[in-house]
Amino acid sequence: MKLEPLLTFTATIGSNLPVGNGPYGNRAIAEVTGGRFEGPRLRGRVLPPGADWVLVDATGHGRVDVRVLFQTDDGANIYVTYTGVLELNEAAGRALAGGPETQFGDSYFVTQLRFETGASGYAWLNHVVAVGEGRLMPGQVQYRVHHCVPG
Repeated sequence: MKLEPLLTFTATIGSNLPVGNGPYGNRAIAEVTGGRFEGPRLRGRVLPPGADWVLVDATGHGRVDVRVLFQTDDGANIYVTYTGVLELNEAAGRALAGGPETQFGDSYFVTQLRFETGASGYAWLNHVVAVGEGRLMPGQVQYRVHHCVPG
């Protein structure tokens, strides 16, 4: 298997709505209020509303669970869901507290994305297995996303 660049996207984060400690960990809901994406075969914007239903466990790892809507520059809508793990180490903690942004690789922040669309020009995305690496920025999160291809 090899990884081919699919897109980079940046999402703006709005309110963080705490749910609190429950039976599975500390849950919060972070609003996704917009953003942009761009890759070799598609580009456009991230439309609100979207959110991350993140769950932080006792070891300091966040389980991200995100749903957003991409709209391509030519008007196609693509529903995007992804799950993954964010290690809430010192670098991530500083970034989340409004400190300096992290760089890719500063913490373990890996996701697996799934795409759904009825737009014929982007139907190929319905069969893509994609993985992403994330980083935190003030009020934003950014991902480099790769398509997993045989070979």
